[in-house]
Amino acid sequence: MADLAALNAADLSAGFAAKEFSPVEVAKALLARIESLDKSINAFCLLDADATLTQAKASEVRWQKRAPLSALDGVPVAIKDLLLTKGWPTLRGSKTIDPQQAWNDDAPAVARLREAGAVLLGKTTTPEYGWKGVTDSPLTGITRSPWDLGKTPGGSSGGSAAALAARLAPLAIGTDGGGSIRIPASFSGVFGLKPTYGRVPAFPPSPFGTLAHIGPMSRDVTGSAMLLDVISGFDARDPFGLPPAENSFSAKLDDGVRGKRIAFSSGMGFAKNVDGEVAALVAAAARKFESLGAVVEAVDPPLMEGGDPRAAFRILWWAGAGFALGEYPEAKKALLDPGLRAMVEEGAAIPLRRYQQAAMARASYAGAMRQFMTRFDYVLTPAVAISAFAVDRLSPHDNESWLDWTPFSVPFNLTQQPAASVPCGFTRAGLPVGLQIAGRMYDDSGVLAAAMAYQAAAPFFPDAPKGFA
Repeated sequence: MADLAALNAADLSAGFAAKEFSPVEVAKALLARIESLDKSINAFCLLDADATLTQAKASEVRWQKRAPLSALDGVPVAIKDLLLTKGWPTLRGSKTIDPQQAWNDDAPAVARLREAGAVLLGKTTTPEYGWKGVTDSPLTGITRSPWDLGKTPGGSSGGSAAALAARLAPLAIGTDGGGSIRIPASFSGVFGLKPTYGRVPAFPPSPFGTLAHIGPMSRDVTGSAMLLDVISGFDARDPFGLPPAENSFSAKLDDGVRGKRIAFSSGMGFAKNVDGEVAALVAAAARKFESLGAVVEAVDPPLMEGGDPRAAFRILWWAGAGFALGEYPEAKKALLDPGLRAMVEEGAAIPLRRYQQAAMARASYAGAMRQFMTRFDYVLTPAVAISAFAVDRLSPHDNESWLDWTPFSVPFNLTQQPAASVPCGFTRAGLPVGLQIAGRMYDDSGVLAAAMAYQAAAPFFPDAPKGFA
């Protein structure tokens, strides 16, 4: 049964079809593995073995009848605890939410998974309300990297990334408002895609507005393409949701990058403190695309007015927190993560004019980036400026915000372009590093195909970390 935990989504689907093993066997193997290993990393905040096995048994019947609902029928998926999941509390890492209430709704992505017959494995940890780039919260404590238990797996989808890296789940759903899929994918040695805004519909709407995306995470590129095939598409509850894609994302994975124009930017024109090992690994990855037939040019994308887009992002993100939580009574504010509370208070005090200036700067920046992308199919950058650091910190250095070490992810939340993190090697300390691949608006298929081409040519998707094999 231990071998079943090592299989990726495509292998599981093929095994079900060939009747080599069943969804029930896979679910039992993963639940047993979580029971045995998760206490050391704290990736899951909710398990419901009875519900998971009930879904797996229903899937097993469908496969026996050769009538699966989709390629993901019976495949276990972990759900970040920011997404509503019917019958399970969604507590968002916070002591301010009452678990004893009706939980009658699924978020659109969760609803699509149920319709496709996927098995919901449990809820994964998040920092409170997903506010920062590491994963710890007053409610669920610290989540740790399987690569080094003293290090963070990143955040805010850190529970999902840690579960994937430790082979506790083959697929997971994450959210990304400023890098929250790509940061933990980079730190944890897994794949994560922040799709084009609206590609995966959302409900309820995020207080962080159109910065916040929902996307797939997996141990390989194929898994995320399969997952995006299911969770993308129209949902009437999301007024910003995109119509269904014309083609399956999985069907275009082998398109490759031959003849594609690629911009390689080591600092986006403003990032100054990129770790030397990270920079070297990403530069080597960019050179690999040349060997794949792409035309790679070292060039920085346009700058936002004022230079660093994190300044505008900070206003928009902080204001979202202030709007969402600023009117909480003092008794509830006292329960918040102190860092989140400080952000709430600062965000609630942002003047309307400053907010509108940031929104206008964002619009201009997004327009300039779209013009830039008429010359290029993709932009390559580091996913994160550093590798993973100690779990008990917001940043590796004192008096820093999490924005100080995430200069590469924030721009593509502002512009809403699809962007992914794909593993591109390890530091001398054995910590994973991610390459960011950003594409043109709406070209999620292209980003997946580029990541797939790189994965095939430079397979840095590792075996399980030591202690989790």
